[in-house]
Amino acid sequence: MMKKFINDPQTVTDEELEGLGLAFSDTVIVDGHMIISKDLENADRVTVVTYGGSGHEPAQKGYVGKGMLDIQVDGDIFAAPNGQLVFEAMQRADKGHGVLLLTLNYAGDQLAGKQAMRLATKAGMNVRQVCTGEEIKYDPNGEDNKRGLAGAVAMYHIAGAAAREGKSLDEVAEICERYAANMASITVKVTDATHPQNGMSFGDLQDTDQMEIGAGQHGEGGGTRVPLMSAKDTVAEIAPLLSDAIGLKEGDKAFVMINGCGATTMMEMLILFKDTVAYLEERGVKVVANMVGEILTVQEAGGFQMNLAKWDDEIERLWNTPAHTPVFYKE
Repeated sequence: MMKKFINDPQTVTDEELEGLGLAFSDTVIVDGHMIISKDLENADRVTVVTYGGSGHEPAQKGYVGKGMLDIQVDGDIFAAPNGQLVFEAMQRADKGHGVLLLTLNYAGDQLAGKQAMRLATKAGMNVRQVCTGEEIKYDPNGEDNKRGLAGAVAMYHIAGAAAREGKSLDEVAEICERYAANMASITVKVTDATHPQNGMSFGDLQDTDQMEIGAGQHGEGGGTRVPLMSAKDTVAEIAPLLSDAIGLKEGDKAFVMINGCGATTMMEMLILFKDTVAYLEERGVKVVANMVGEILTVQEAGGFQMNLAKWDDEIERLWNTPAHTPVFYKE
């Protein structure tokens, strides 16, 4: 039985966005399904836009603000917004230096992005698009879905920081493409989410003593079920795969993200992070930055996403610049 503090299932997203605008009025403006950074008004630089379905809070709307996203377009629950609205957001963001559109690799998001880019090109706008699909395949015989997962969130700050430095659209896009090519993620799920509008469960994991490695975050297939493991054994299973996927070697710098899917406690995430750092240090890799917490969730799904990224000096410098959004702060 679903237990959620909502009013009307049909107005969940609209009411949520109204609450966001009230709670973070110092940082963002909410106009319909557009979340707009207050920093955009006086921006004289490349601007950054993204979009995606609601239900993944705090992503993506929580990362709109100074030093990150300029506009995010929110769709309905687990559904991409239409391309026309994404195009209108790009128009609104355009300050004459070009607009970068960041897209996660999901069918609906890709469709909306293609439509928005087609409209923007037709309108004569200076636009670039970068897609992230950093998921790695766990089952050697399974499908290589390459879904875009939580790793894109760190890139939002890298993109925003590069834009604030005055880099050109092509330069900001190149940095994001380089970042996307040097990160890898995988999802480990132990319980399923329910859809907040109809109470439908996304699976039957909670009725088993198993976990699913390589699961889709909305309940899509592609994962492999195995007996539940300890934190250390789980890290030992997946961290080498991620490290190998991006070619981490002794002397490299790395970023580590442990993203809770919604029902995983901070206690568990910190233990997973500690074990991941220990694994990388044994490999001779230096962890120079991290994000640990609920970053991109799927309602109350239990589990986590691990994201590893290989960083260079430029990425590390950009990361250490100021940012201020509803849920992300750097001084």
